[in-house]
Amino acid sequence: MLLIAGIIPRADLPLLEGRVERKGQFLNVQLHEIPSGQGTAAMISAALALTEYLEIDPPRVILAGDTGRGEGSRKIYEYLVDKVAELSPSVLALHYWMPNLELMHQLYEKLQLLDPAPVLIADAASMYAAKAAGLAAGFDVFTPDLSEIAFLADPEAVHPAYIDKHLFQSCDRSTVPDIINMAYKNNGAARYLLVKGKSDFIADKNGVLAVVDEPDVPELECIGGTGDTITGMCAALIAKGLDIKQALILSARANRLAGMVATATPASRIEEVIARIPEVFQNHLDI
Repeated sequence: MLLIAGIIPRADLPLLEGRVERKGQFLNVQLHEIPSGQGTAAMISAALALTEYLEIDPPRVILAGDTGRGEGSRKIYEYLVDKVAELSPSVLALHYWMPNLELMHQLYEKLQLLDPAPVLIADAASMYAAKAAGLAAGFDVFTPDLSEIAFLADPEAVHPAYIDKHLFQSCDRSTVPDIINMAYKNNGAARYLLVKGKSDFIADKNGVLAVVDEPDVPELECIGGTGDTITGMCAALIAKGLDIKQALILSARANRLAGMVATATPASRIEEVIARIPEVFQNHLDI
């Protein structure tokens, strides 16, 4: 079972847990409608599009509203700590929440008791929390962008806003392999990394395993949520049973192809790209 957890930037949204359905341009969870193109919702939408195509169970989600005060994030942490053994996901994908290092440790300890343990995926602020708590090496997948891989490589930084300026300034396509190696050396990386950018780098502790840079669709960089869609597809593919390396490569390629098929422009919405995911897998990719 694929379980996705993260906050939605709404003050009025209670803690929700259950299967997610698509309802027009919205996601429906426990009769609550959530716009499908924002942050955690974009990640869920991409995962849902792919699970539907693959004919596997849709994602189960744990969501709460949080506009930066932290209450919703705490509710998700505490719910997971209390219920994750009962839910017993095969893949647990964490997205945005306000980092809480104590609760992250509690959750990680609970996850270690599961047999089999789920594949652990972190993106956005859940990745920051895992790294800051010293738990990065216990995760299976991180999906950082260029600024975030510099954060993972910096042993002193507890948030991307506080990266060593030399690391940040030197992080470009030519230096990404060295910064990846630094992240592993400093115990700031998960078992696998997918570094998202103009070129997408898939790596593990031994170095870069693959680079995905075609098709080149620069317009995707202007559209909010395109990194979230990669993570959502990766989670769905792993839930289908693909090995992690293959899932990461396919997700990176599919995201670019979806942008190309959607003829994306800077004015496009991420929902237009997500809508093309089934078509991309049917016509362009083999699983």
